[in-house]
Amino acid sequence: MTRVSEHLNRALHDLMEADPRVHLLGEDVGDPYGGAFKVTKGLSTRFGHRVRSTPLSEGAIAGIGAGLALAGDRAIVEIMFADFAALAFDQLVNFAAKSTSMYGRRVPVPLVVRCPSGGNRGYGPTHSQSPQKHFIGVPGLSLFEMTPFHDAGELFALMFALEQPCLFFEDKVLYTRRRYEGGVVDDLFRYELTGGVARVFVDGVTEPDCTLIVHGGMTHRALDAMRALLMEEDVACELLVPARLYPLPTLPGLDRARHVCVVEDGSEGGTWGAEVARVLHPRLWSTLRRPISLISAADSVIPAAPHLEREILVQSGRIRHAVAEALL
Repeated sequence: MTRVSEHLNRALHDLMEADPRVHLLGEDVGDPYGGAFKVTKGLSTRFGHRVRSTPLSEGAIAGIGAGLALAGDRAIVEIMFADFAALAFDQLVNFAAKSTSMYGRRVPVPLVVRCPSGGNRGYGPTHSQSPQKHFIGVPGLSLFEMTPFHDAGELFALMFALEQPCLFFEDKVLYTRRRYEGGVVDDLFRYELTGGVARVFVDGVTEPDCTLIVHGGMTHRALDAMRALLMEEDVACELLVPARLYPLPTLPGLDRARHVCVVEDGSEGGTWGAEVARVLHPRLWSTLRRPISLISAADSVIPAAPHLEREILVQSGRIRHAVAEALL
């Protein structure tokens, strides 16, 4: 079985071998270090000058990547921790995203910005955030996230095919997890991919009590909650995990949903979950039995102490409690 970090590494090797236009930039991405999480291991040895370790300047990294893309190449840039995408905000929002449409004609900007995100590793306030919400609604900018169900090579191909800047979030805990393959999650759950969205379900359940919608890094905590709800509360849930976070793709199976709960690790307020609810509200208004539930991390900085960090970030027990409470 392949871990997600190994799968991403293999996808980058395959992509750079197949397309000589692809360049990769980032802090410490070259060998022997191979990136903070080893996702770029072996690339600089194999592809030489097309892989560049850069100074510690996220704005410069994003700006150079956008420049390469504007000049006709393809660029993948790594922000070592997603928190520091804030330092590249101007380059991403005011330069890269706008460059596709502010020159009087459509201009391709094939740029992928990889952002290792999320907490639950004790890294503290400035290395543990899930900042997806800060980039939602930017014209010309798409958001994606790695999941344990999707093929990374296919996602890179899709992002480059859009010919516009894309942020690609990769949860740091997810790096250590195995990928799911063959439609099987475990002895209870199966999954299928429909239109770029993974749907996890219990065999034989045609009308789930609740549909959970989560981003990739939340997958395993959602599965733990679903397992406990099924075995101890007799509550059957479905799980939807889109690889594209914004614009949101069409989510399957919601015509059968009795309740919808969106779960994310970003702090509450102005969230991805609120955007999902905004999109789904007109579609589901006549069929849902209660309002869409939103579960987010607390409105707080993220502590380094593991026991305090767990209180701030969303854990499986909180998902389970929120679903059970909504269905009372």
